[in-house]
Amino acid sequence: MKKFALALLSAVTLAAAVGGARAQDKLLNVSYDPTREFYAEYNKGFAGYWENKTHRTVTVDQSHGGSGKQARAVIDGNGADVVTLSFPADIDAIEKAGLIKPGWGKKFAFHASPYTSTIVFVVRKGNPKGIQDWPDLIKPGVGVITPNPKTGGGARWNYLAAWGFAQKKYKSEAAAKDFVTKLYQNVVILDSGARGSTNSFVQREQGDVFISWENEAYLIANKLAPGKYEIITPSTSILAEAPVAVVDANVDAHGTRELATDYLNGLYSKEAQSLAAKYYYRPRITKGLSVEVKQFPKIPLFTIDYFGGWDKAQSTHFDDGGTFDQIFTKH
Repeated sequence: MKKFALALLSAVTLAAAVGGARAQDKLLNVSYDPTREFYAEYNKGFAGYWENKTHRTVTVDQSHGGSGKQARAVIDGNGADVVTLSFPADIDAIEKAGLIKPGWGKKFAFHASPYTSTIVFVVRKGNPKGIQDWPDLIKPGVGVITPNPKTGGGARWNYLAAWGFAQKKYKSEAAAKDFVTKLYQNVVILDSGARGSTNSFVQREQGDVFISWENEAYLIANKLAPGKYEIITPSTSILAEAPVAVVDANVDAHGTRELATDYLNGLYSKEAQSLAAKYYYRPRITKGLSVEVKQFPKIPLFTIDYFGGWDKAQSTHFDDGGTFDQIFTKH
């Protein structure tokens, strides 16, 4: 990955080769909402790496949306070479459709999740509703913004973070279900994905608190609207893993397996891990990144294993007839 490192540091794509234009490769990365800015920069570095390695140029096309919605688009034939989604069950769904080979989660390090995030709250400057922790989100008169768990993988992490907090605090599934029911009764609008919820909260000024991926929260507070919002870190939250996979059927049809594999392997380089931290994702490989890692507050995090793994979490909570459908029917 040394060539990749040099390319990512310079973010330069070399011009046409001497004697004529370089041959052209293409790659489609189907991703979820909040990765737009990260991949816009990562793709520039990868293009330089690929040309140094192969003497061919590459165009990386991006598609963004709610993770569940994106998975369905891949299943319906959008031709993705790689997927970089926000919930493992979305990649499992693509596997079940026959497009990804079994065992995808073992083909790259850290359960094929090169970076992580967690779930926090964004409030307006001064925190007028006094939001400090999860119980404040179920108080009367508090307008909550969060995406739809049926279409957005990040939204499922939001839901599970709330459920896990409540079950740990109140010691029963029934109490957790009651808590999450009350939370969704306070939801103002369910957008299809995280970026849609960001727009509802920031641009359309709906709601009092936005349940957000940490990286999206930092983007709002530091870049989209500096000085206008505050980030509230709850007492406990969930480790949100964002998995990646090569779409085997498509890369075999396109002849892009080496390209796609290199693209995802590059996410584990020191430079890409530093870039992930720049866009407020928590890097998996922290050696040599002490400055970047210090920006993230320490928070007790439970994992998807608390719910019996993502397969069980998906079937229990988000499949048709699951607890979310039961809760939202009452909304």
